[in-house]
Amino acid sequence: MHSTSLFTNPYAIEVLQTKRDELVEGIHDPDHLLNCLIDNGIFSPEKKMVMSFYRTRTDKNSRLLDTLISQGERACRLFFYPCLKQVEPKLYDKMRKYVSEVNESIRDARRQLIGYLLEKDKAWLEKSCEQYQEERESPRRKRQGASKKKRKETQLSRAAKPRKRHSDNGIFDIAAKGYLSELEKTMKDNDINALNSSNETLLHVAASKGHLTIMEYLISKGAKLDVMDLKGRTPLHRAAEKGHGDAAEVLLHYGAHMYSLDKEGKTPLHLAAQNNHSHVLKMFLREEARSKGNQPNFLHMAALKDESSLAKTLLKCGASVDGKDGRGQTALSYAISQGFESTVKVLLEAGASVDSNVAERAFNSSHPSIFKALLEYSKGLPSDIMQSALFKAVQKNRHGIVAALADRGTDINAYNEKHYTPLLLACETDKAETAEVLINKGANLGIRTPASDTALHLAVRAGAASIAKLLLCKGLEANATNQADETPLHVAALHNKGALVGPLVNAGAKINAVTKEFVTPLHTASQRGNAEVALQLLHHKANVNAKDKQLKSPLHFASERGDKTMVELLLNANADPNAQDKEKKTALHAAALRGHPNIVQVLLAKRGRLGVKDMDGCTPMHYAAVRGNIETVKILLTAGKKKNIDDRNIWRKTALHIAAEHGHGDLIHLLLSAGAAINALDNNKDTPLHCACKAGHFNAVNALTNWSQGEKANLLAANSLKKTPLQVAELNRTEDQAQIVALLRKKMLMTK
Repeated sequence: MHSTSLFTNPYAIEVLQTKRDELVEGIHDPDHLLNCLIDNGIFSPEKKMVMSFYRTRTDKNSRLLDTLISQGERACRLFFYPCLKQVEPKLYDKMRKYVSEVNESIRDARRQLIGYLLEKDKAWLEKSCEQYQEERESPRRKRQGASKKKRKETQLSRAAKPRKRHSDNGIFDIAAKGYLSELEKTMKDNDINALNSSNETLLHVAASKGHLTIMEYLISKGAKLDVMDLKGRTPLHRAAEKGHGDAAEVLLHYGAHMYSLDKEGKTPLHLAAQNNHSHVLKMFLREEARSKGNQPNFLHMAALKDESSLAKTLLKCGASVDGKDGRGQTALSYAISQGFESTVKVLLEAGASVDSNVAERAFNSSHPSIFKALLEYSKGLPSDIMQSALFKAVQKNRHGIVAALADRGTDINAYNEKHYTPLLLACETDKAETAEVLINKGANLGIRTPASDTALHLAVRAGAASIAKLLLCKGLEANATNQADETPLHVAALHNKGALVGPLVNAGAKINAVTKEFVTPLHTASQRGNAEVALQLLHHKANVNAKDKQLKSPLHFASERGDKTMVELLLNANADPNAQDKEKKTALHAAALRGHPNIVQVLLAKRGRLGVKDMDGCTPMHYAAVRGNIETVKILLTAGKKKNIDDRNIWRKTALHIAAEHGHGDLIHLLLSAGAAINALDNNKDTPLHCACKAGHFNAVNALTNWSQGEKANLLAANSLKKTPLQVAELNRTEDQAQIVALLRKKMLMTK
């Protein structure tokens, strides 16, 4: 549909009237122009049927202009541009020159003449001709390889194990006491990696005592760094556990693995933390930073195990709260993913940064308390992240998060990319709990969508009864209109929300409110076939015979749709079956034109007048003949006792003329059987046979010439051009011409 609010110019009608004669003569292709008018929504497709009754170009043009004037200034504006410009550009240029000259002489408000008409190359809802090619990139999944290979924890394999377990503890006592010279003498006859009863090596013992010289000697002689004792601990575990930072540094210097896990899943750092050896912790953190740059792991491990106390200790000892591991993740990301609220709080209190990815992860967490913790403990959460989270919370109806965001100062009247506020979004998607929270938190009820819909319009459209009632209780205007001049009651009618009619009317909604086109809610419900709403509207005393700008009643729309339930509902509410629209058509015309025999029957039962004529002089029978609807014609013939069978329109055409023009052979037989005048003459003195020959319908010609009951078709009848049906057929260029000519000649005994 075209917008009616961009341009307004009553003078457009005056221009059309003033230049009427020039337009009638200047339009060379009225059929093309009519198609253009239909494409631009000015006329309905049925107008083609009516215009087909006119035979000359000037008659068609004259009728076209009269109809345009009757439909008002919008139709006249669109007639000039784009329709006339597209079909008759030279004539359009003449009109534009005339308008320009008038403007120069008048110099008043009418300079706005047909708004956009004087604007060169201005298009009316022009569709883009560009074809956008979809650029499809084949998905490439780039697997990130680990930045550094994890070292395999060296377990005591057969190759690593000493060949024999040392039963003599003497050598271990020497290592424990730190006697290097004695150890050097003793080692000549002993394995450097011998184990005692606890699966400890000499290096375990030296590390637990912090004997640096012993450790360096053993390592120089081939002592293995990552042998595990019965508890799964390496020499580095033992040094860290005892707080020997220097010993731990020596082991790390020679390549000991600081992330080795014992049987309890603890690293050397864990043991240092358990025993409050902060200097060792700091040393480990320094080594981690030195060896891996900004890719710490200890804090991440604590986060993954929900070791909040360890995390707090590490942070106090200088661990980087925002450090990322080889996968580019922070410790906070892991803690959020696992739902470890206590660790999340520790990291946030230490100043962990929250970016959009972290916020998204927290929001999507299966633990609702995580996001609330993020809001409560984070420092300086960016406003854009909070607003984005607010709209997501609305969409998922997480009203608790909505409330928390509002309490943290998030702008609850912010706009998203559609220019919707959170409240408008909640109303449109029927998120009742969230809408209530927003309203209670002070959301602005007066903000509208770009289409000027209020929150009430959106709630009604969604069928959100509880939200609509709350908005009405808060004082939102029940008769507010949007860009289309629709009230919330119109919206309820459009979307069949019958349950909301009562609350709206009780809140003061006008039952017969009209748009600029004078459309009431009952018109809308009838046009859409929404019986539930129509019933509610009628219950609240809606005007059943209200007329829109084209003087159509709700019954016209229901009849056009063929909606028997709606038609009966309206008629039972005293709808006038004989009300006429701007073209003097009744509901019976509409039903016959659209081919709805059941509606025709219902209307006739309620005293619908079958002989009433529209502005073209057509009765419902004429329109039924256009469609060739035998069932409808039978109903009309029975109801009228065949009295109206030869009613004529303004071209003096009967239903039989029209059936012949459109090639409906079976209908011709029905009409003739009911007594239709086979040789009736129209304005051009054409008989139905002339019409069939002119249109080139062999079946119609055959039906008329083979009729043998009563008066026969006059094969020698001459029309106003002195042409017989045969002569008319000979001038035709249709596919059936030869057949028709042969048949007529045979009937006239001109050929064997």
